[in-house]
Amino acid sequence: MADDSKIGNVLYPVADVGAAAAFYGESLGLATKFTDGDRFAALDAGGVTLAIAGEAEDVTGGTPAASFKVQDVSATVRRMIDAGAKVVRGPEEGPHEVRAVVEDPWGNPVVVYSPRRNNP
Repeated sequence: MADDSKIGNVLYPVADVGAAAAFYGESLGLATKFTDGDRFAALDAGGVTLAIAGEAEDVTGGTPAASFKVQDVSATVRRMIDAGAKVVRGPEEGPHEVRAVVEDPWGNPVVVYSPRRNNP
């Protein structure tokens, strides 16, 4: 891989982050790794994170998507465009990361992200 990309999480947009985290925690035994109020919850799904995104963090318009952790979001987006992807949301700074959303040539959303450099 050109940039040591890896799936960092699988994003599930939901209307109620707390209820969704409780559902997956109780029904599948997934431990909570991180929460940010009603914005976001990260659950340990054994080698990949289940990312529960509330309305404020739903970058895919309600569609589940694989999220790839990359070193350079802008460079990765350029490579994906060159390979046939379409930009849905250009690189932007979120509360915890820099992220972008592209659509692969088959119409599937793909999120790419990297930690913010100045993240406290």
